[in-house]
Amino acid sequence: QYKFRDLTIEELKNVNKTYPNFTFSMNTYTFKDGSQKELLNFSGTIPVKYGNCYNMPIRLWILDSHPFAPPICFLKPTASMGISVGKHVDAHGRIYLPYLQNWSHPKSTIIGLIKEMIAKFEEELPLYSLSSSDAARQSELLSYIAKITEGETDMKSKSKIDGGKTEGCFNKITVVGAGDLGIACVLAVAAKGAADKVVLLDLSEGAAKGGTMDLEIFALPNVEISKDFSASADSKVVILTVNSLGNAQTYLDVIQSNVDLFRGIIPAVSHYSLNSVLLVASHPVEVMTYVSWKLSAFPKSRVIGVGANLDTERFQYILANLLKAQVPAKDAWIIGEQGEDKVPSWTNCNLAANQTEAVAARNSREAVANRAMEVLKGKGQRSWSVGLSVADLTDSILQDKRKVHSVSTLAKGCCSINSEVFLSLPCVLGANGVIEMVELDEDSLVQEKLQSSAGSIHDLQQQLKL
Repeated sequence: QYKFRDLTIEELKNVNKTYPNFTFSMNTYTFKDGSQKELLNFSGTIPVKYGNCYNMPIRLWILDSHPFAPPICFLKPTASMGISVGKHVDAHGRIYLPYLQNWSHPKSTIIGLIKEMIAKFEEELPLYSLSSSDAARQSELLSYIAKITEGETDMKSKSKIDGGKTEGCFNKITVVGAGDLGIACVLAVAAKGAADKVVLLDLSEGAAKGGTMDLEIFALPNVEISKDFSASADSKVVILTVNSLGNAQTYLDVIQSNVDLFRGIIPAVSHYSLNSVLLVASHPVEVMTYVSWKLSAFPKSRVIGVGANLDTERFQYILANLLKAQVPAKDAWIIGEQGEDKVPSWTNCNLAANQTEAVAARNSREAVANRAMEVLKGKGQRSWSVGLSVADLTDSILQDKRKVHSVSTLAKGCCSINSEVFLSLPCVLGANGVIEMVELDEDSLVQEKLQSSAGSIHDLQQQLKL
């Protein structure tokens, strides 16, 4: 089934000469879209010097279009090893390298790939040794990693919840972070009745204090407070509200501090809720949604930011109720970045029957949008108002409402954006997160602003250490 069988065999002979410890086999590999193929793969260890010399276990899957397509590479940690998520390795052990991104036959070879892998791992070790107790706690995680690297598809937890209710019929959510925003989200979700159970993960050091203590005192029904990530198991939505309170001096330092915080959070919540939707409310939401996507290795549809949902709901309310505008408010959206660079846009393209009327309608619509934006400027984003917005999004996901919201989603491919950045765009939300993006009215000025936002966000992301 290999298109270039002779070339593939010749290269694997060279690999076997250099790394005789590798073992070869044919197994079923499952791709992200659920499709499967019988692929040749090999596994073994590579020597990595980091003070001492370590043997790093890896597994490479050879695609049937090899050598014109790069292998798919994974770490294969043993039960005594933990994965250090970094810029070259995700939470599931998938390996990402510049060599893979720039793969080009005949210049690129598996031997060359392994050499770069060793060099990058010597800069940043991808695995660490677990204590016996840590190894026991992470045995389930390692079994999931084994399933991924072996191409298995059954990733759903079989655990029972609340006296026999399974994940499929129990709406549980987790809010990560017990600051003002986290508590506001808990209260708003509980008030809306969107979830059967709400877990608040309090990651602060020491005993419960402030709002968390009050939640414990007054004991809201179906709300659990915990410091243990395992309490979040089988959540359908995980809401991230944490922000670092470190002593960072610059804006970049602040964001990097948040990234470092997320490196200890995202792999853990992703492990315990493999099929969840991650809903990011931490700042800056566009960057932290991107970070969550990279660290979780979830599909882009299941990692979204709160984006401009609150601004959009306010914008539509101002148009319809305060300005009594003669435009359909439901077609009006705030998109792009949170903050000063947000942009008003529309999804209704049928303005009028002829060009003259269309221009007049567009000008009228733009004028009323400008008035609404002036009113919107006076509205801050307090914790309780963001909490209400988060509850609105959570409800749409849990109830599979297929409602349109302006949320931060991967914008690559939209409005000629070629970089991996998250911007707020109108999206249909359901049980699996973003179902589809809603087409916006063509407007060159709006597209120019979105491209500008994408460029500045991408430049900032390039300076971060993931």
